[in-house]
Amino acid sequence: MKKKTVYEVALGVLEKMGKPLSIKEIYDYIVLHDLYKFNAESPEDIVRVSVRSRSEGLDFPSARRTKYFQFLKNGTFWIKDIPIPGQTIREKKKDSISKQTKESLKHTVDDLKSIHSKHVEAFKAQILNQLMQIDPALFEVFARELLRVYGFKKVEVTNYVKDGGIDGFGQLKVGITHLNVAFQCKRWKNNSVSRTEIDKFRGAIQGDFEQGIIFTTSKFTKEALGATRKAGAVPIILIDGKSLVEIMIDKKFGIETETIPVYINALDNIFNNE
Repeated sequence: MKKKTVYEVALGVLEKMGKPLSIKEIYDYIVLHDLYKFNAESPEDIVRVSVRSRSEGLDFPSARRTKYFQFLKNGTFWIKDIPIPGQTIREKKKDSISKQTKESLKHTVDDLKSIHSKHVEAFKAQILNQLMQIDPALFEVFARELLRVYGFKKVEVTNYVKDGGIDGFGQLKVGITHLNVAFQCKRWKNNSVSRTEIDKFRGAIQGDFEQGIIFTTSKFTKEALGATRKAGAVPIILIDGKSLVEIMIDKKFGIETETIPVYINALDNIFNNE
């Protein structure tokens, strides 16, 4: 026979008792009747998380989509879609209005998430477009500062006119040693960086550097992506336009954020601590 999950056991407790219960009451009943073997230091928390994450009216990031319980305004829980025992007609009307309000709020939060997702994509496209418009020499300065943010030391940009394919270099500490790293910048709008460009850059830094990095605002061809490592040759790291923007966001490099709080109902936690 398949072992019941915690939430299935909790549903059984509510059915058996025939009335709404708090998390503590559900947990105490489970322990008293030895309905589930917990292998955790805080078993009551296991019940709390399992029930809360499957309850209507408690929508938080880690909550499950499928709901089996309903959270009541007095801090107790009952079975979803089953009339609340002892509830008067007036209370049912109030509860119906409350559920409609909660559902409306849920849709509003979902809309906010959707808008945020669209904002992020539009923002990334805007930043990448700006990078594509800056002067190529300025893009090299951008790359230098980005490497500094990542922890590179002694980062310099070479002479723009006679750089021999090397736009800059620096050192990255790895363990107890330092890697000498050269970088090349391709502020391109349309054309993808080919394998030929990778091979040329590798040839320019071979023997003088232990690693190479190519930054581009465009993309790399499939052949270029397959040429990052070659036996006996300097490894080359490829960072395309989308990756550049992701790094900027991750490191808050040229990016600022504005926090807009989205409040989540956790009122039951107050009652459950009693």
